Amino acid sequence: MKQKRDLTAIIEREGDGYVSLCPELDVASQGDTIELARTNLIEALELFFETASPEEIDDRFHEEVLITRVQIAV
Repeated sequence: MKQKRDLTAIIEREGDGYVSLCPELDVASQGDTIELARTNLIEALELFFETASPEEIDDRFHEEVLITRVQIAV
């Protein structure tokens, strides 16, 4: 049975499509729509976990990722 993990997905528009990023592992993907970018990121993460050694996973994994907004004067 596979273990479940909750990871962060950041999706932003880039040109005519969307880029998706998992900051915990620095894995990225893309797609023409938000949903496709999300789906492609999930596939990329699953592939990463299938092929990476335990050492690589430990080296790349950032346990604590904080996402916040800041306000600046411009």
